[in-house]
Amino acid sequence: MAHEQYRSCIEACNDCAAACNHCATACLQEPDVKAMARCIALDIDCAAMCMLAAGAMARDSEQAQPICALCADICETCGEECARHSMDHCQQCAQACRRCADECRRMSQQPGEASTRGASAQAH
Repeated sequence: MAHEQYRSCIEACNDCAAACNHCATACLQEPDVKAMARCIALDIDCAAMCMLAAGAMARDSEQAQPICALCADICETCGEECARHSMDHCQQCAQACRRCADECRRMSQQPGEASTRGASAQAH
């Protein structure tokens, strides 16, 4: 199956989405929620993007590579923000974001069927 080649990246995306959702919820329980507003917003964006990327890879979408490139950018931004905070949930989220960004960046740069289909579709 085509999605097997993306297994590691799909797992990283799913793990990151779970970590981001947990982090956002935990941030809402922090004493100064207002100070965590950017972290929460980025967590929500990152979780949604990771789920989109995982789905695109599972479907072997011709858009999987550009989606994963964007996912990597969003994960990097979210990971940087989470790393600024000392709470365990933020640190764990930052780690998941870094792993996902690395996996998505690697996936988005590999030659494969998705990029070939996209190129042939653009030629028509």
